[in-house]
Amino acid sequence: MDPIWNLAKPYLRNFAIYEPGKPIEETARECGLRPEEIIKLASNENPLGPSERVRAAIEKAAAEANFYPDGGAFYLRRALADALKCAPENLILGNGSNEIIEFVGHAFLRPGAAVVTSENAFVAYRLVAGLFGAKIIAVPDRDYRFDLDAMAEAITPETRVVFIANPNNPTGTLVEQTTIDRFMARVPNDTVVVFDEAYYEYQDDPPDTLQFVRQTRNVVVLRTFSKIHGLASARLGYGLARSELIRVLQKTREPFNVNGLVQAGALAALSDIEHQRKTKELTGKGRAYLQEEFEKMGLRFVPGVANFVLVNVGDGRALFEKMLREGVIVRPMNGYPLPEWVRISVGTMEQNRRCIAALRKVLGE
Repeated sequence: MDPIWNLAKPYLRNFAIYEPGKPIEETARECGLRPEEIIKLASNENPLGPSERVRAAIEKAAAEANFYPDGGAFYLRRALADALKCAPENLILGNGSNEIIEFVGHAFLRPGAAVVTSENAFVAYRLVAGLFGAKIIAVPDRDYRFDLDAMAEAITPETRVVFIANPNNPTGTLVEQTTIDRFMARVPNDTVVVFDEAYYEYQDDPPDTLQFVRQTRNVVVLRTFSKIHGLASARLGYGLARSELIRVLQKTREPFNVNGLVQAGALAALSDIEHQRKTKELTGKGRAYLQEEFEKMGLRFVPGVANFVLVNVGDGRALFEKMLREGVIVRPMNGYPLPEWVRISVGTMEQNRRCIAALRKVLGE
């Protein structure tokens, strides 16, 4: 082993690195296809992209890209505060909500600490626990849904953080208000609960977790501009918490972590209600279509409420490879205890139909 590892933190030796997918251009080259023949339904992205209003705002802001961004995101935090009926002091911005998950790790995790989450929770929670040498307690799901009663039982004096993705990625399931309320009544005051709500805007009647912020509980609510606003590449997420908890997280934040272009685009996105409506409508129709087709094919799937569907295809990795040769990228779930499953993002209806046609073809081989 290279002696550099003797200088590094010991727990980094076995730390798993997140492996992103290849660029579409490289995938096309390997499959003998043109890039425009590839459709990517693997990363839960918004197929409509950002709205024209957002693109115009980013283009205008690019003219001042020689200046450092507003390090405190004054105007964006104020606009978010107005929209969410909170104070700017209740908000922190990150380079994607993943960065705020890392802020939580910097603030509260260390060797000997424990993190409680679900066995099929978003992989970033496991990664951040490992990054800070904390122990991960992965509680089994119940019907592919977070089992909050069992998670409450798993909390010990060493537990510093609980991560709850709602809806969860990759299962697409939602934990309802009464279950959340029952769970929060059991959580000790010295445990920080993070509700990761990246798919919040796709819900018709989402649970109210901001009530716990208003009650000054040790709760962080995460949301993002990556999904319904179509700004995944620009990287912007935000966290809501009581002001003193935000002050703790701000201590871990690097200066200028959110660039000026995305701040301008996000301000425009917040006011573009029509684009959000179109995205939600397209997603609802597309998700229903995919689930209906899976049912016709006799495939098990988890009824979802986000912009993707988890479906059992027997061998997720093998199906991924076959679909790739048809020019359709889906996400195999072998990184989770779900090797028989793939996650398929909702695209445009044309993309959804092409995906189903490819799926029928490769399953019939």
